[in-house]
Amino acid sequence: MKKMIRSKDELQYYLRQDKLALGYTNKKISSFLFPNEIYKFEKVLRHLEYYENTPSFIHKIRWIITKIRYKRLSLKLGFSIPTNVFGPGLSIAHYGTIIVNPNTRIGANCRLHAGVNIGASAGSTKAPTLGDNIYIGPGAILFGDIKIVNNITIGANATVNKSFNTEFCAIAGNPAKIVKQDMPNWLQFNNKNIQ
Repeated sequence: MKKMIRSKDELQYYLRQDKLALGYTNKKISSFLFPNEIYKFEKVLRHLEYYENTPSFIHKIRWIITKIRYKRLSLKLGFSIPTNVFGPGLSIAHYGTIIVNPNTRIGANCRLHAGVNIGASAGSTKAPTLGDNIYIGPGAILFGDIKIVNNITIGANATVNKSFNTEFCAIAGNPAKIVKQDMPNWLQFNNKNIQ
């Protein structure tokens, strides 16, 4: 499971992993002409986490400035993603509405698409806990005090309201159930080499 960013080295590690997961090359001319707004958002999110988790007078000032940028990018892209939820290697596929409860905990190398909603059940503050190398398809809804182990693919428009303990499988449907076993995780499927 992920840990919070508490040092500059950890911040740089998270930024590198996020860049790898997104496939962002950062070529000067193309990034100037066609900026990657999603990577910008993830970079601001990681800096905000760092300033939030390492309080000092200077970091409080930087936190305020970064929080303003974070809010603007969140509104522009349609993301409601709180700090300290995702481990390194976050890969957001597209702009569009994504809602994540602040009590959610998600491990390393999560890929999520537009229309994803991860939250608590009505009247509860307990939200899902997801492992590493999770793929969440467009429109998927995950809610409640559930646990999803590592290396699971969640299909488009799935409604996940119970825990899944089988690795390397795909779950889909309403309510979600295992639809395929012995399936590579999204990193293996896309030949991504992320640690």
